[in-house]
Amino acid sequence: MKMLRRASGKHSGVRTIFTDGHRLITGYCSMKKEQVVNCQFSVWYPIFKKHTIKRSISANMLRGCVSQGSDVTRLDHNTQQTQTNNNDSDAEEDIQWSDDETTTTVTAPEFPEFTSKVLEAINSLGGRIFPKLNWSAPRDANWIALNSSLQCDSLSDIFLLFKSSDFITHDLTQPFRQCSDQDSPDPVINYELVLRKWSELIPGGEFRCFVKENKLIAICQRDYTQYYQHVFKQEEQTCQAIQEFFSQHIQYNFLDEDFVFDIYRDSQGRVWLIDLNPFGEVTDSLLFSWEELTSGEVANQQVDHHQTSFTTTDVFL
Repeated sequence: MKMLRRASGKHSGVRTIFTDGHRLITGYCSMKKEQVVNCQFSVWYPIFKKHTIKRSISANMLRGCVSQGSDVTRLDHNTQQTQTNNNDSDAEEDIQWSDDETTTTVTAPEFPEFTSKVLEAINSLGGRIFPKLNWSAPRDANWIALNSSLQCDSLSDIFLLFKSSDFITHDLTQPFRQCSDQDSPDPVINYELVLRKWSELIPGGEFRCFVKENKLIAICQRDYTQYYQHVFKQEEQTCQAIQEFFSQHIQYNFLDEDFVFDIYRDSQGRVWLIDLNPFGEVTDSLLFSWEELTSGEVANQQVDHHQTSFTTTDVFL
């Protein structure tokens, strides 16, 4: 396998580029609304259930609890206390703000059925979960959590992250904003809360993979802010493992031929599917630019035509 190195890239890090023989895979990135719909957790999870983190709870059981336009983040902050002391005869007092002229009483909305189902789901998953909506997790809001983590063990933890996340806001308000078929009506979305069993994933084991016309064209490390020596040293083994996982379990099995998928390679070398995303600018291209991925620039280099060809960039910190 021939390796060609060049010092370039959107960020420092390791990225791998593939070609399909001598044919360059090119094409304008025209993400459709249907492709966005197909990347919802409840759509792809049943297809790849055997190859992702076990004991995931899709929000099918919670369908409708999170709805577009509903300010569910105003859920009573005393939910946990209310659940714990549900036999307490003292009713919750309304939250009041007052000044010299007026007194306004605001009652926080209550979702008893929703609360019960969420707490039951958290307990069934071992008491620690990773939350997300149909597409996104609140990765941009981990700064607000006390442990700077997306690990949640209560309903208040979940909504604190959701309320602080631009990713979640995007899911709720404009999931089709960057689609090319803006003239078509927006699909009806049943918003879901997805609770997944918490797993301690090492950031250096996560990779993002780009698929065009059902061909794996590029791979890069998910966390491009750090240099992981083992990623660079195990690049060939990692690429081979991902290629085998893709060809055996992912290729031709998804509903679209253009998509992005995230994987995790554990310490035993096993590959797990973490998430699927639309092939378009709504998805972070990380170490690449979307111009590279859609113009064929990533593959426009000399390759060894006898074997799978790839190009890696050196790491410069």
